Amino acid sequence: MALIGESTAPAGVRKKGAVQGGDWAQRLVAALSASHARALVVLFLLSCAVFAPGFASLQPMDRDEPRFAQASKQMLETGDFVDIRFQDEARHKKPVGIYWLQSAVVAGAEALGVDNARATIAYYRIPSFLGAVATVLVTYWAALAFVSPGGALLAGAFMAASILLGVEARLAKTDAVLTATTVVMFGSLARLYLWRDRIIPAGTIAAFWAAFALSILVKGPIGPMVVGLAAAALSVRARAVGWLKGLRPGWGLLLTALIVAPWFIAIAMKTGGAFFDESVGKDMLAKVGSGQEKHWAPPGFYLLAFFGTFWPAAVLTAIALPLAWRWRAEPWVAVCLAWVLPSWIIFEAVPTKLPHYVLPLYPALAIFTVKVMELGEVGPHRPAAVPAALLIPFIPLGLLIGLGIAGHQLDGVPPYAGMPGMLVATLVAVWAWLAFRRGAVIKTAVLAIAASLVLSASVWGLTQPLLRALKLSPRLAEAVTSIGCPSPQVVTVGYREPSLVFLVGTDLAMASDGQAAAAFLDGPGCRIALVEARAEQEFLASLGEMGKTPRLVTRVPGFNINGGRKLDVGVYVTGE
Repeated sequence: MALIGESTAPAGVRKKGAVQGGDWAQRLVAALSASHARALVVLFLLSCAVFAPGFASLQPMDRDEPRFAQASKQMLETGDFVDIRFQDEARHKKPVGIYWLQSAVVAGAEALGVDNARATIAYYRIPSFLGAVATVLVTYWAALAFVSPGGALLAGAFMAASILLGVEARLAKTDAVLTATTVVMFGSLARLYLWRDRIIPAGTIAAFWAAFALSILVKGPIGPMVVGLAAAALSVRARAVGWLKGLRPGWGLLLTALIVAPWFIAIAMKTGGAFFDESVGKDMLAKVGSGQEKHWAPPGFYLLAFFGTFWPAAVLTAIALPLAWRWRAEPWVAVCLAWVLPSWIIFEAVPTKLPHYVLPLYPALAIFTVKVMELGEVGPHRPAAVPAALLIPFIPLGLLIGLGIAGHQLDGVPPYAGMPGMLVATLVAVWAWLAFRRGAVIKTAVLAIAASLVLSASVWGLTQPLLRALKLSPRLAEAVTSIGCPSPQVVTVGYREPSLVFLVGTDLAMASDGQAAAAFLDGPGCRIALVEARAEQEFLASLGEMGKTPRLVTRVPGFNINGGRKLDVGVYVTGE
């Protein structure tokens, strides 16, 4: 069995600065990848260890996550699994796939007797968690078309350790599941292109088309765009399209239609075509034409963000990438570039930019990086590699300092529980840098992954729960529950994030000003008003004119991440 570090360099490639072999890290990688089953178990356990901390304690993260979760929640409340709505507003932006997955998990939890499952964000995150784990495991499978089992293990581990996939694993959104489907397509397409002298198993082709169809149900055209651009680029390189017949496109497109058409037909009939007008005519074209929802960024944003979002492997990728041009004639290089480059250019060109848009491209970069490591071309001999590798300890050190300051400023006390772990992660990362300086690149990779594991536990598991100022919606929901009214009517003014709707209830009223909130409180029954300080004077004055004096239950100060400002919300009740 080929071990990572053995040269499989293309003809004419000189093994300069080869990876040092024989150390404990190399032996560890070899032992853990001695069989596919063992490697998959290791990657599964690593993924769970990295993604689990903070999974349940992290508050619903405004704004996209609670919008997805609330729409799934309303499907369960109404029994309508075709239309997608947030309160009374149609949410015709993404297809139904993720909502069905979330609803199925929550319905299963309720069937098992879980209390209050519909208002517990962790259950809505389970599809994302499983999607992230699947991404890691399928990256291993995809990488086997390029590298040794040891290299495939490292490629999967790089994905598990990456900051961006760790974030998406904890958010009830589409991107982790989408990435899993795209890696399946990448691995299938790579085998078809690189192994043209072999018969591709029918199961691989079926997996490609099943992933293709699921990607459409989860996020519309993104998955087909990425794989379509890659197939087109490879066809141009090959000056032929015949190799794509191996995908059995006639059979595959029929399977895709059978999977996706029923819901698209149903939503078209239900909305009279409004879904397509909104999702394509407004949502997608708005992102292409202008920076939607204040998410504009200039070209180059993803390139800069990559060094943080793909930490700790990003700097190794940056060292490896210049060789892509030198080795551009190699088929394996062509496959990786075809997957990454066309889609990356499009994402950079579109004005609306969010870090997770390029996540489906990261597995190909992880595989490319490990392949170049196997060829002995990632090491301190590369230009500026040693100072660049300081990024490995820089990220945990930056989080240690930044989160310490943030905790002190927002809550008056640093998050002491997580700081020792962040310090340990920094020290392990420094060890990784020292190993890189000596040319022990496999040891660098293993130590960097270990640093990510420690950092995940420290940041998500120990630090994040202590940042109470950021948990404004959960604390307001707790205040509402503590009042003890069996069926309260609740209004909010001055703070109207989707997370509050998800936690308090679908019927949460949104007042435009203090006077409207006062009028709401003048109604019958137990009524609760959540009034931000800026609207409080008008609210109390309006109630005074009505001759009503509500009881101030508590005040909930906090920090709204989206607004970027401190808030102070009073909780008032009448008719207890």
